[in-house]
Amino acid sequence: MTAPIALLAFAQPSSGGGSALLPLLLEFAAIFAIFYFIMIRPQQKQKREHEQRLREMRKGDEVVTAGGVVGEVIHIKTAGESASMEDRITIKSGEARLVVERGRIARVASRTAEASPAA
Repeated sequence: MTAPIALLAFAQPSSGGGSALLPLLLEFAAIFAIFYFIMIRPQQKQKREHEQRLREMRKGDEVVTAGGVVGEVIHIKTAGESASMEDRITIKSGEARLVVERGRIARVASRTAEASPAA
């Protein structure tokens, strides 16, 4: 049942004496559930995994910043005891050294994962 047809069914009095509101509510709940499981939940999971990779970042990892700069982590300066998105990360790209915030790193590729042979 599409939304315009459901609205027409809601506007007309039902012949069976039952409520026409219940099917409409069930349809909206089903649409919301589909959006949640197809779009919202996977995005939340991907965001959590990315933040976990940023927290586990260490010296020697290859990173790509949000601006597209590719470099290697050479120093991590934390603001407190735990890793936060405002920590300063020094990366080396070519002959240049850049300081970026941890939250501005778009991708982390660990050197240890790349160096291990695929079995």
